[in-house]
Amino acid sequence: MSVKLGVPSKGRLMEKAFQWFQKGGIELTRTGSDREYAGAVSGIEGVDLVLLSAGEIPRELAAGRIHLGVTGTDLVMENLPLWEQQLEEIAPLGFGHADLILAVPKCWVDVDTLDDLDAAAAAFRAAHGHRLRIATKYHRLVRDHLRDAGVADYQLVDSQGATEGTVMNETAEAIADITSTGETLRANHLKPLSDCPILRSQATLWRSRVAPLDADEKRLLRTLLDRVS
Repeated sequence: MSVKLGVPSKGRLMEKAFQWFQKGGIELTRTGSDREYAGAVSGIEGVDLVLLSAGEIPRELAAGRIHLGVTGTDLVMENLPLWEQQLEEIAPLGFGHADLILAVPKCWVDVDTLDDLDAAAAAFRAAHGHRLRIATKYHRLVRDHLRDAGVADYQLVDSQGATEGTVMNETAEAIADITSTGETLRANHLKPLSDCPILRSQATLWRSRVAPLDADEKRLLRTLLDRVS
């Protein structure tokens, strides 16, 4: 009998998640070297700690390979189009806050809203013969947001890192990315649109709706959730 709990494997998210569970008397620890993804749980019997990257946790929950997981709202909603059928949101954890925003160069003084961006995109295509490029790794969330706002004449280009630098490097004209303080945007001479954010994200505890549980595991899961809720 075991309930599998997925937690980010390193960094501030891991540390904060460990602290959050500790408030319920459940101690999570990483064992072994920094290169080993092994962990232990004390304070409750029958719970296995699974250390994963934050981006892997939504996939493992949706596949039913872990029962509970800590990861960001943005990663769940980007990676799982049918997330409400596969996952249940248990509790926001109060850390890992970040906003998914659209940002354009500060020198675009006439572009402040999505309507302005739509007009700028049309003008850009007319002037340059190709669509305005928006660099992002959040393709589904950004595409849905722009469609709902009626923005056309753009293309998404994939960026898995250093997204804010793509405008300066001339591989995109605008970006859509997660930001918590805005410092990196300012350092790269970018400004968020005033009608952003696309999504407000934070670290959240999720339960898999599809992971198999026998009667004992269901009781254990309820006990665990009672301890931390």
